[in-house]
Amino acid sequence: MKYILSVILALFIFMNYGNIETAKAQTGSTSSDPITALPTKADDITDSQLRDLLKQAQASGMTDEQIRQAVIAKGMPESEVNKLQIRINAIRGTKENNTDNLTIKPTDTDVNAKTTATVAPKPTKEPYVFGSEYFNNNNLTFEPNLSIATPLDYVLGPKDQLVIDMYGNSLGNWKVPVSPEGTILIPTVGIVYVGGKTMAQATGLIKAKLKTYFAIDHGTNVSVSLGNIRSIKVTLVGEITKPGTYTVSAFTTVFNALYLSGGPNNIGSFRKISVIRDNAIIATVDFYDFLLRSNQKGNIRLQDGDIISVPTYKVRATLTGQVKRPAIYEVLPGENLRDVINFAGGFTDRAYTAAIKAIQVTDKDRKVTDISLADFTSYVPLRGDQYIVDAILNTYENRVSIYGAVYRPGQFELDSGLTLTRLITKAAGLIPNAFTSRGYISRLKSDNTTELIPFDLKSIVNKTSADITLKREDVVTIPSIFDLRNEYTVTINGDVRGAGDFAYADKMSVEDLIIQAGGFTESASPKHIAISRRVTDSDPNQKNSPVSKVFIIDVDDQFKISGSSFILQPFDVVSVYSLPGYEKQRMVKIEGEVLYPGPYAITTKDEKISDLVKRAGGLTASADVEGGRLKRTDKLGVDIEKSKTDVNDLTQERADRLSHIQKTLKDSTTNVYDQLKNDYVGIDLKAILKNPGSDVDLILEEGDVLRVPKQQQLVMVNGEVLFPSSVVYSNTKTLAGFVNNAGGFSPDALRKRAYVVYANGEVKATHNFLFFRSYPEIKPGSEIIIPKKPPIKGLTATELGSIAASLASAAAVLIGVLSLTKL
Repeated sequence: MKYILSVILALFIFMNYGNIETAKAQTGSTSSDPITALPTKADDITDSQLRDLLKQAQASGMTDEQIRQAVIAKGMPESEVNKLQIRINAIRGTKENNTDNLTIKPTDTDVNAKTTATVAPKPTKEPYVFGSEYFNNNNLTFEPNLSIATPLDYVLGPKDQLVIDMYGNSLGNWKVPVSPEGTILIPTVGIVYVGGKTMAQATGLIKAKLKTYFAIDHGTNVSVSLGNIRSIKVTLVGEITKPGTYTVSAFTTVFNALYLSGGPNNIGSFRKISVIRDNAIIATVDFYDFLLRSNQKGNIRLQDGDIISVPTYKVRATLTGQVKRPAIYEVLPGENLRDVINFAGGFTDRAYTAAIKAIQVTDKDRKVTDISLADFTSYVPLRGDQYIVDAILNTYENRVSIYGAVYRPGQFELDSGLTLTRLITKAAGLIPNAFTSRGYISRLKSDNTTELIPFDLKSIVNKTSADITLKREDVVTIPSIFDLRNEYTVTINGDVRGAGDFAYADKMSVEDLIIQAGGFTESASPKHIAISRRVTDSDPNQKNSPVSKVFIIDVDDQFKISGSSFILQPFDVVSVYSLPGYEKQRMVKIEGEVLYPGPYAITTKDEKISDLVKRAGGLTASADVEGGRLKRTDKLGVDIEKSKTDVNDLTQERADRLSHIQKTLKDSTTNVYDQLKNDYVGIDLKAILKNPGSDVDLILEEGDVLRVPKQQQLVMVNGEVLFPSSVVYSNTKTLAGFVNNAGGFSPDALRKRAYVVYANGEVKATHNFLFFRSYPEIKPGSEIIIPKKPPIKGLTATELGSIAASLASAAAVLIGVLSLTKL
């Protein structure tokens, strides 16, 4: 009974072991990438999975387009991706058309979907109020120029200073200020009243005053100029960005003051700016005169106490679309839509000018009005009008096209009664390789779909069929005979200078093709050339039916023209072979402790290692014959490494190789050298030289490098030891003894897998039998490598659950069996 219970328990453990491994595989293979773990249906994805997706995407810097491409690459249909978009937007708490979120383009297959995500339109620049940009431009200051000559119309006032120069027969110079009463005092001459006078008037009064004392105009001249310029105060009121009273130079104009105040605000008028002096409007400024016509009408020089008043605008209209300067324009009474278009610089080259769409504001809502070209001058803009100038359609009213086998393909005018043959004449006629048996016309139908109209051009030209009258947007295609067949080529390979594919030509011979390929190489044999030709009549019911025809020919190596040349057909393949017995020099190399190291050419096909050592003069007295190694590179052209024949070079080479192995194969439990390509062949050079020509005496191949190092006295210990190092060789030490000299085994050392790489490239592993371990013999120049133990992974919760379920099943079976035994 105990035996039966034991067998049943073993069977249940064995049966449930597969479940444990399956659970382990499932848990172990679960990707940390939330995209990989997503189902292919949006409704099957939980909110938790979506949150993980968004968190990881944000942490890794993934863009929304990358998320889209990733879920599509996983196999999710785009219709499901659209649903996923909606759920992502809901989790993010953003609107569906937010361009910061995942934007998914609907496809033709999604037109019937109930919910589709659309591409958010690119944000367009809001139209600006025309004129406002000039007051926000740092490169435009409107500062008054104080270095110019005093204008003759400048009005003098208190705090001005006049400079009076008298020269000639009489000399004098006076700097006199204008008093608050408007007078100046000229020493020894008297008082002159200049207040409120212009510079020209004041100069005349001063000269008249000086005439009473000096001979003015009779050898004596007088000049009057302005010295210090007084400051004035002006006030800006109304719809100004920064209203207030400003202290400015007496040279300041209206534009200067407006710039200082920031100009009109968002509801201020640019066209009805008033200058008030002594309670009367003395000037009205229309800033559009300056902006559009460079006219400074009304830009007068200000005086002390002047007031600049900016009212609110009355009517503004927005003009967008295909105009040169889209903006918001202020419209005065008497101006019409044509004036607004002129404000915008006119239409662009792509504007649809037959009509403009106007969006108007009513007392309750908005309405759309189409304004025709004839009504532009009569339409009076209303408050809040928005005008949209559309682009012309990308269609042609009189275009037809012809492509294919004509001399001048392209687009042509559809004149009255244009037919197919006349269009071909416009296109300079057919080229010789035109296929005239069949062409076709692609024509737009009334519902804007296309239809193909085939025609027989040969019969139309021969007048056996009626000519075809063309319509707008017809596209005529006349194929070439080359369009209807594969491109004819011939191929040449083998011993020619430029093997490859070449264009086929009628009456092309083998000699012609060889010349196009650059001629024969030195090794080519002109006496045995094969041509393989395609078979078009092979019998598929016969096993031995031919699949190609092969011809063997000889050619003249001087390529003389003869009537017996072999003529090629399309897709022939020509093979040029080498001369029998032609051999290129094959080089090998011997390095290290030989009398004449260096490269040698192989002299015979069966030359061996012992022959190479003999040709190199034999070994030197310091050679380590047991450390001799043969490096045999692969057949892919691997370069022969530079010579490393002394102990230091070999030590550095091994250290570099081991460092690379340890970095790339940290957790490997197998022989690390088995993971890399080993170019070294383990040879016994001592036995080879003792018994030349024996089986161990290998035949040399091109690229072989035979290395004979100096006698070595060190052993390298690397891998999982406490202090990897070089240890002096001693024939009394075992592998464990050398490891002890390197600090001993590390805690992660996998001792049973220790192995030794000998100086000649041979590798030997540790042998294990039951509890006994046999380490390889150590020789001078050997390298001991101790691998690392594999990491021990604990059981996951799923694996533990599977084990518990298995044990529970086994217990239930045992209880059942025990119950049966009691019965």
